[in-house]
Amino acid sequence: MKNAIRFSVLASGSGGNACYVETENTRIIVDAGLSCSEIERRLELIGVQPESLDALIITHEHGDHIRGAGPLSRRYDLPVYINRKTFKKGLKMLGNLARPVIFQTGQSLAIRDLGVETFTKCHDASDPFGLVFTALGGSSNSNGTRIGLVTDLGRSTRLVEDRLKGCHALIIEFNYDQEMLDNGPYPLDLQRRIKGQDGHLSNEQAGDLLRAVAHDDLRVVVLAHLSETNNEPDKACQEAEKALAKCGLDNTRLLISKQDKTGPMVEL
Repeated sequence: MKNAIRFSVLASGSGGNACYVETENTRIIVDAGLSCSEIERRLELIGVQPESLDALIITHEHGDHIRGAGPLSRRYDLPVYINRKTFKKGLKMLGNLARPVIFQTGQSLAIRDLGVETFTKCHDASDPFGLVFTALGGSSNSNGTRIGLVTDLGRSTRLVEDRLKGCHALIIEFNYDQEMLDNGPYPLDLQRRIKGQDGHLSNEQAGDLLRAVAHDDLRVVVLAHLSETNNEPDKACQEAEKALAKCGLDNTRLLISKQDKTGPMVEL
């Protein structure tokens, strides 16, 4: 369908993150925290040939987001969209990138017929950002469908909520259950880092963010970056369902992304 936009969360979690987004004429990967061969394998599971990719976007320099970025970019001669601080901080792990494209966080990009809005977020990285994607028409006008992607987020802000409010699909972090983290095996310093303002969102915090940005045309919500140690899919799902119910959204589709399994292709 012309101007359709599709996506699949290839992997999400502390072991590695990658998300695939496509329009009629553009195919990109957001983050490459798996090995190059594993990203290739997961793309093929959703019927995408890696050599058809047009670009790679890196949201921040943590290893679970950039581990396979260098090999992937070199093997397929991919432009890598990355801000300057992330590029400098991640250079050792990234190695030589085939075609780095440096931009400023907050800048809007156009990769062929895919519009990309970037916005700053709170996380313990050098210059992390969230994203909103739209499919661009022939006259560079969007068809109006928006996909928001925000994981690795310590707290919500007005800017985050403003950018996500109009989205028709959201990929949003539901990282930990408060009680499970407090009573779990992690040492106190790691617990504090996760719960800190530059750490990750709890189920409850994510539910609050979801409630703040939900609207009648929100069609799909993907719960992402669930901790395998400090969360359970049922707990995250219950919090999301509660948030949507408070907004009167009974028909919004809920999906849970996983670390070891490629998510379905979602079309909007």
